[in-house]
Amino acid sequence: MQTIAIIDYGMGNLHSAAKAFEHVAGNAKIIVTHEAEKILKADRVVLPGVGAIRDCIAEIKRLGVDKVVAECIQSKPFLGVCVGMQALMSFSEENNGTECLNFFSGEVKFFGTNLHDSHGERLKIPHMGWNQVQQKSNHPLWRDIKQSSRFYFVHSYYVQAAEQSVVQGECEYGLPFAAAIGRDNVFAVQFHPEKSAHAGLQLLQNFSQWNGDGV
Repeated sequence: MQTIAIIDYGMGNLHSAAKAFEHVAGNAKIIVTHEAEKILKADRVVLPGVGAIRDCIAEIKRLGVDKVVAECIQSKPFLGVCVGMQALMSFSEENNGTECLNFFSGEVKFFGTNLHDSHGERLKIPHMGWNQVQQKSNHPLWRDIKQSSRFYFVHSYYVQAAEQSVVQGECEYGLPFAAAIGRDNVFAVQFHPEKSAHAGLQLLQNFSQWNGDGV
């Protein structure tokens, strides 16, 4: 039986994510754990995350999850979600600046307090709710998901990747930002697939069947 490990470092939407995977990956064993041995033995690994990046990175490092993530990223399908995506970047502006795990080059930036849409209407921060994602590749995790599908977002900071080649999906909220990034066996999304109805569940199902090959 295939195993999907959801990393528990105290900062993720663990229950919802586990339930969503149980729904779409019935033949897989879903485990929620911070134990390195169990994570490293899993076939696929998920790094979730909610809350402030400084607290997330502090707990990741305190529990040694950073070392586990570094090893998993070398060898198996890996999915980052929300702050779990941001944690993979080099640096975040949040909390007066936070060094992240630096698996992808680029920064996590604040949307700002004076954000407007194309009609001049003021946009609220955080960016919360449903928004369309433009797929920038034929990545296996987009399989059977229609272009411009809507996903559920909750965030005040966005990823600005240093290399456009890693951007697998883009969204707009006053400005364009990376909604999904990926390279080789690693894929990460800013939205919450477990809260994104059919499209989100399809993405999780695709991940549960993904062998780690990119586009």
